[in-house]
Amino acid sequence: MRSMDGHTLPELLSPAGDPLTLRAVIAAGADAVYLGGDRFGARAYAANFSDAELIEAVRQAHVFGRKLYLTVNTLVKESELTEVRRFLEPLAYEGLDGCIVQDLGVMRLIKECFPWVHIHVSTQATVTDPAGAELMRQAGACRVVPARELSLREVEQIAATGIETEVFLHGAMCYSYSGQCLYSSMLGGRSGNRGRCAGPCRLPYRLPDGREGYPLSLKDMCGADVLPELVQAGVTSLKIEGRMKSAEYAAGVTECYRQLLEHLGELMARGVTKYQDWPEDPGVVTKKQRLSRLYMRQETGSGYHTVRNGAELISLDSPAYAPTDEGLLSDIRKRLIDVPPRIQTDVRLYAH
Repeated sequence: MRSMDGHTLPELLSPAGDPLTLRAVIAAGADAVYLGGDRFGARAYAANFSDAELIEAVRQAHVFGRKLYLTVNTLVKESELTEVRRFLEPLAYEGLDGCIVQDLGVMRLIKECFPWVHIHVSTQATVTDPAGAELMRQAGACRVVPARELSLREVEQIAATGIETEVFLHGAMCYSYSGQCLYSSMLGGRSGNRGRCAGPCRLPYRLPDGREGYPLSLKDMCGADVLPELVQAGVTSLKIEGRMKSAEYAAGVTECYRQLLEHLGELMARGVTKYQDWPEDPGVVTKKQRLSRLYMRQETGSGYHTVRNGAELISLDSPAYAPTDEGLLSDIRKRLIDVPPRIQTDVRLYAH
C-alpha cells in the first residue's frame, strides 16, 4: 500500500503471463505483480514462467521495490504435494513475497515448510463473509481474495476484520460462484479447478423464445467508477485480471489505474470525502475511454460491487470484444515495453 500525504492507497496488483509483461507492468506503475509457473496455476494455457524465469522475476521485482506473488491456486492431489514443495522451495528461499492458494493442503504445506512466505487465499476458495475470512486466518493466511460475487458492503465487512483484503478491479468475469464451477468438466472434460477451463459460459445457447444467445456470458468488469468506494471500504489490494492477455493490455490497464489512484490520492489529501461526481470527472471519463479500447468486451459494468444478480450483468447478445485501438497499443509499446524500466541509483565505485 502507498502512502500519499498521510493517506493510504491500496496496492495496485497487476498480472504477468511472461517476462516481457512483468517488465511492462512494473514500468506502468504496479505495486505488485502476480504470475504463475508451468505447474499448479489456474491459467494452464497462459504462457507462464519457467522455473528459471520465476527466480529471475523475484529478483527483478525486488530490484524495483515491487512485490511478487505466485499463483499456486489449483486443487492439488495428495500425490502431488511433494512436487509442490520442490516447486516452491527455491522461490521461497529467493524471497518470494506471497503465494495465492486455493487448496487447504497447500496452505498447510507452506505454513509448515516456508512460514515466511505470505499465504493469500485465492478467490477460488469462495470466501464470502467475515467468518470465512477468520477461518482462513486461523489456517495461516494473512490475506483473502473474496469471491467476486460480493457487494461493496460485504467486501467492507471482510476488510473490517483486519485481514488483508484483495479484490478484483478490472477484467473478465466468471458466471459461476468463484471456484465452484464444474461445467467445464462436465461439458469438455477440462477442470477449471485444475487450471484448464474450456470457457463454456462464452458459448451460445438456445433461449426459451427460440433465439440463440449467450445467457452465461458476463460483461467485463471496469471498476473505475467504484474506485473511491473500494478505497473507502478498506481494501488492501486492487487486482487486475489478465494473465492470458498481452503485455500491451496489462501495461495499459495498469497505467490507467495507477493514474486514477494518484488522482484519488490527491483529492483525499485535499480533504475530499464525498465522491458523487467521480464517475463524471473529466480525468475519470478519459481513462474509462482509454480502458474501453484495450481488449475489453463490448459490454462492461462494475461487476457485483453495485449489482446483485441482475440481468444487466449479462452480455446476452454477444461475448465479442470491442475493437482494439492499434494506435494506443503502439503508444504503450513505445513507452512501456520497448524501453526497459529504470530506477535512479547512487553508485560509488572504489578500486585500486
